[in-house]
Amino acid sequence: MGSGAGSTPEDYFDGHPEGLALYRAVEEAVAAVGTASVRVTKSQIAFRHTKGFAFVWRPDQYLKSSVPAVLSIALPREVDSDRFKSVVHPSAAVWMHHLELRRTAQIDHEVRGWLAEAYSNAN
Repeated sequence: MGSGAGSTPEDYFDGHPEGLALYRAVEEAVAAVGTASVRVTKSQIAFRHTKGFAFVWRPDQYLKSSVPAVLSIALPREVDSDRFKSVVHPSAAVWMHHLELRRTAQIDHEVRGWLAEAYSNAN
């Protein structure tokens, strides 16, 4: 996985070691699904196949939050799960599912399945 925008995940999570550890767990889960590029911007870290399918970001950039990281997964359908903090429908073909991450153990079989589906849909 390569990074872009001249920045690194370490830069993005500078001073936020819990967030970096959570990002690394997501990165490992994505690598198990397939080859993805990584693009680091000021607001998030995007995993891309042909298009973006998973995004890790720090909620404390936008609001008062003790959550170290959020994983946003772009799926072609709405998944009904209490695990998601919110689900939004930004376009006709995308449902964005936001999962607050506090522990690496949250990146489990279920989340890996959602990442695999999102990856497959990002062609």
